[in-house]
Amino acid sequence: MIKHIVMWKLKDHAEGADRATNAAEMKRRLDACANIVPGILKFEVVLAQPGLEATYDVVLYSEFADKAALQAYASHPTHQAVVPFIGAIREGRQCMDYEI
Repeated sequence: MIKHIVMWKLKDHAEGADRATNAAEMKRRLDACANIVPGILKFEVVLAQPGLEATYDVVLYSEFADKAALQAYASHPTHQAVVPFIGAIREGRQCMDYEI
């Protein structure tokens, strides 16, 4: 199994919207990727929550059956359609993939 964890820090304003609006839109778009290929075992997109510590605005926690499933997800057209939007609104990104 491969775990794929990504965290994004968003710009205060981008694409004509504020951080909160862009975070919600990013979550909506990423949630649409939850079942796009076989082998996605878990797919959770979470926004920073008021009152809880967070140094990033959006996190994706996902699990894939194997490396091939992760690669299929990464190259899938639905996922690729989200990439430019995220690139335009993000200030920073951290990612870690690991096999268990």
